[in-house]
Amino acid sequence: MMHRWRPEAPDGPGWIWADGASYFWDSTRNLNPNPVNKIYTDADAALADIQDGATLMLGGFGLCGIPEHCIAALVRKGVRDLTCISNNAGVDDFGIGLMLQGRQVRKMISSYVGENAEFERQLLSGELEVELIPQGTLATRCMAAGYGMPAIYTPAGVGTEVAEGKESREFGGKTYLLEMAFDADYALVKAWKADRMGNLVFKATARNFNPLMAMAGKITVAEVEELVEPGELDPNTVHVPGIYVQRIVLGTQYEKRIEQRTVRTPLS
Repeated sequence: MMHRWRPEAPDGPGWIWADGASYFWDSTRNLNPNPVNKIYTDADAALADIQDGATLMLGGFGLCGIPEHCIAALVRKGVRDLTCISNNAGVDDFGIGLMLQGRQVRKMISSYVGENAEFERQLLSGELEVELIPQGTLATRCMAAGYGMPAIYTPAGVGTEVAEGKESREFGGKTYLLEMAFDADYALVKAWKADRMGNLVFKATARNFNPLMAMAGKITVAEVEELVEPGELDPNTVHVPGIYVQRIVLGTQYEKRIEQRTVRTPLS
């Protein structure tokens, strides 16, 4: 589908937001929806250039909306000394927990880490470096990276261990901490739907840290459950425009494990 020239379009080639999605403005004065092929055959191919020592963002909340196939590909690849930025650290035998089992993670930057015994063991033994961050601060540092902001000020953590070694400043009589935006080499996210331009739609609770991280990585890899052609997504449902997404993997057979299952006791 081609969209004809519009007066507000740039004079030269470049990306433009139109009809609720991102397109490439080419030299023919058309909006070309297929300037680059972002589709990779599988997660292994999409992550082939990740090297030891990389800094990764991994979307998800608990086990909801985690990039299952990308994590499995990292385990197969065997890269090590990784810094992982994630709300949590998975569980012992799923999610980031699989990477912890293989001693692939050097440092975890997280908010909630209480469901992983191997994480606890490595932390207490000194094998794993850990930076615990208030959850709102974690989200906002992701947002700042996506917006191109170098840092943010937040009152979260003032007067606690979180504030140690950090610059503080008063605004309106209230103390705030200076927190730096994250600097991640890759962001690995899980979306429900995408078009071939990388416009992403997240479903329900999986719309957690995924959109913020998708905007924040230098290279964003999105694994998706359904892939459609440009123009098929309702513009009002797009959560992340494709300009932020460099690589797309169509996944299948997602496990979508439930972290804590609570059921009602049967009536006698």
